Amino acid sequence: MSSNMDISENLALSSSDSETSEPLPAHLANLVNQTIPSHVAIIMDGNGRWAQSRGKPRVFGHNAGVKAVRRTVSMARKIGVKSLTLFAFSSENWRRPDKEVSLLMELFMTVLQRDIKTLKKNGVRLNIIGDISRFSERLQRQIRKAEEHTAENQGLVLNVAANYGGRWDILQAAKQMAEQLCAGEIDSEQFTEERLSQHLSMQNQPEVDLMIRTGGDFRISNFVLWQVAYAELVFTDTLWPDFDEQTFVEAIESFNSRQRRFGLTGKQIESIKHKQGL
Repeated sequence: MSSNMDISENLALSSSDSETSEPLPAHLANLVNQTIPSHVAIIMDGNGRWAQSRGKPRVFGHNAGVKAVRRTVSMARKIGVKSLTLFAFSSENWRRPDKEVSLLMELFMTVLQRDIKTLKKNGVRLNIIGDISRFSERLQRQIRKAEEHTAENQGLVLNVAANYGGRWDILQAAKQMAEQLCAGEIDSEQFTEERLSQHLSMQNQPEVDLMIRTGGDFRISNFVLWQVAYAELVFTDTLWPDFDEQTFVEAIESFNSRQRRFGLTGKQIESIKHKQGL
């Protein structure tokens, strides 16, 4: 029987070995060497508290939050982010007071009408993710119009999550695959992670590299649950209306300070970087 010393030595030898019997994904080197996240997702929290701290109604904070959205989209374009996903209205937000929900819907309509030309001009493609069937016909038409107006843009993809939930996203993808299975279009062996991911809301975009939550809470709140599987998480006390370029830069710097391992050891990651000449 091996002694404890033998076991420790074997573990040490194993951990020092940067080789693996499992094939490494071809894109892993690119992910390891990222300095700018390809996909940033943000939970924009704190509008109401920002307004209340100033003796204003909550909608005042939502209006101020729109300005922060514009700053963030501009910054994401400047630094080369490919996809930016903003949590605008969750499927749970319907539980808020009716007046606030109504004002949020009107604000959403106004922003779509006002900002669409700017998005078009700057090459930003707008993509609304979530179950929009619960919105008014008027708002649904405006959403479709805004998406169509920017559909040919080749720059930043701006995903706005509206009546969205991460569980809903996974469930609707699974339902689509179940329908294919029942129709005989696929078999059970083809029911894979890769195929399921093709039915998610952002199926043609990179998975989330960095998720930021403002407002001081430490929760994911049912947001892009599948897509944040290997994301780096940054939580800031900054309330959303105060989120500016400096706060964004600090989140990027935090992202860059971390070693993303994707299930590998630190030594394996350093070996990949060494092979890349970094």
